[in-house]
Amino acid sequence: MTRPVRLEWTVLDTVIGPLLLAATAQGLVSVVFHADPQVRERTLERIGARLDAEPVECRTALLVEPVRQVEDYLAGRRTDFDLALDWSLSSGFNQQVLRELASGVAYGTVVAYGDLAARVGQPQAAQAVGIAMGSNPLPVVVPCHRVVGADGSMVGFGGGVETKRRLLELEGVLPQPLF
Repeated sequence: MTRPVRLEWTVLDTVIGPLLLAATAQGLVSVVFHADPQVRERTLERIGARLDAEPVECRTALLVEPVRQVEDYLAGRRTDFDLALDWSLSSGFNQQVLRELASGVAYGTVVAYGDLAARVGQPQAAQAVGIAMGSNPLPVVVPCHRVVGADGSMVGFGGGVETKRRLLELEGVLPQPLF
């Protein structure tokens, strides 16, 4: 008989709105933008079903370090993450792209979808990279906000273009607006 997966979660109030962080014993498994009660409920149901886990709200050892590092990043005190990540919610090409993004696109830089596709050996797969970004279960930590259009434009982002703009401002990629 296998032991059920322990899935712990918490919500942080941040400068970019409420973020849900969820972790298993393997590591941080999910970060979700705009984590109001309805989003939380749907998200935790979906993750719980995928992992065969019963979500538990708490901040034990599984979440202490992810919470600290995300808070430090959003406060401008951290430029990278040193966390165990549970890749259970991603697979195949999407996971390959997300791992490359996490390890190969540094704080304060951006990469075009096509360039990221080329980095994983699929130079014609820019559109598939976009799909991988949309399925990223670990935004902020796996920095899909650093992926831009070929012309540098801030195209689609699961957290919304305003959130993407704020994260890129935080990293010094974009100037802060005057007003």
